[in-house]
Amino acid sequence: MNYERLKHRNQRCIIERIIVRGSLVLETPACLGSGDTYSDVDLAILRDSIEDKALLMGSSVAGALRNYLHELYDGKETSLLFGAERSNDDGEQSPLIISDALSSEVIKVELRDLVKINSVRRTAEEGKKYDFEVLEAGTTFELCFELLIDSTSKREQLLQELIIVLQGLEKAEIPIGMKKRRGFGKCCVKQWQVWKFGLQDSKQRQEWLNFPHWTTGLLTEYPNNIYSSIQQAFDILPVIDDKRTRLTIEAIFTLASPLLIRSGQASVDKAPDVVHLKSRRHNQLVPILSGTSLAGVLRHRAERIVNTLHTKKSIIDEIFGADFTANKTKETKASRLIVDEVEIIDTTDLIQNRIAIDRFTGGALHGALFDEQPIFGNDNTKLVIKLELRQLNNNNDAEIGLLLLLLKDLWTGDLPVGGTSSIGRGRLQGIQANITHYKAGKPEPTLTISQSSKNEPVMVTDANALEKYVAALRKEVVA
Repeated sequence: MNYERLKHRNQRCIIERIIVRGSLVLETPACLGSGDTYSDVDLAILRDSIEDKALLMGSSVAGALRNYLHELYDGKETSLLFGAERSNDDGEQSPLIISDALSSEVIKVELRDLVKINSVRRTAEEGKKYDFEVLEAGTTFELCFELLIDSTSKREQLLQELIIVLQGLEKAEIPIGMKKRRGFGKCCVKQWQVWKFGLQDSKQRQEWLNFPHWTTGLLTEYPNNIYSSIQQAFDILPVIDDKRTRLTIEAIFTLASPLLIRSGQASVDKAPDVVHLKSRRHNQLVPILSGTSLAGVLRHRAERIVNTLHTKKSIIDEIFGADFTANKTKETKASRLIVDEVEIIDTTDLIQNRIAIDRFTGGALHGALFDEQPIFGNDNTKLVIKLELRQLNNNNDAEIGLLLLLLKDLWTGDLPVGGTSSIGRGRLQGIQANITHYKAGKPEPTLTISQSSKNEPVMVTDANALEKYVAALRKEVVA
């Protein structure tokens, strides 16, 4: 071994280590795909090879945290917490170590179906249906972070960035896994443990060596290090320079007609042939409007509006993303529109029998009797749809205008959601919508749309402000 080379190589002189642990709880189902091609489903959950538990990779958590900082800085600043970019061969390695995490309990999964609908024929495309597993909401992972600070580190900046990303986990602003922009993987951490070891002190250095690094979960023998928030654990308050420019829409609807989104779960004996999609929330199954279904409906209607106005079709890919396999280009774009999964409160399940009719004879088609179980609303039924359009600038008013037209179609019931819309299902009725435009992290006055009942007029706080965005969309019309 060349000891002379080791003597003069660039080594980090680590003077401090900070260990942070927390319990991460899924608020919505998460898709942690394994890529296993031998599974019974098209996309299976990543499992531990020894225990029947879900595995959350440290690289997945690091990617989510790094992307959060990148969006927070609007790509205008470089963070130190995660090291250099992969393309930078001379960059520094990440000072933050993130361990893999196992779920606290045995895997509990839900099965979801996805299918691509042809926007012209409005029917399923052949070979474009697949199913995948998702972890149930309520699944818990024990996270473990370790920050290494050396003699040349910018300690204050590292601590500020660490606090920012950990507070992002507290506020449920950092989803994990796949399909994060369609409502999956929303999570939060409600309790932290923090230990600080100054390695220049012999006693603290010995404490770090004796620390139970491989023990999972929160350590009950260190009660003084349990905090309700990460801000209590540090003496440095983060300077959050939020540079994000985005638009958020939070709209309350009720069901104006029955709703049916087909569930991919296996049916039990004597169950209806088709049941509405339900997901586990708060230890009970509740009907939901999935983010994938809602996003697909919004995209198809947006295409129809753009085609009617003869507007540039690139606006669709800019908002909803683009797949290079679909548009025959090499550029793939992620969706800038975040569509949350929606819980539907206070509904009733009723079974309806249907039968196919032979178009030639006009009689019932033999063997084509089936039953469905959609959900029905009442006066107390509510669902809150949340949309967020990110990465805006001064030239994105047309995109906001298109989003407002989509909201209008949902509000009036002209745009149905879910399946069997041809027989009158899936119509919504708007009650109230709050629209907020954030510029460089600062919110402008919230615009409110409200309608107390279907027969009452729609009230808007500032109609001219909304009309400005729609007028910008009209300017995009090409000859």
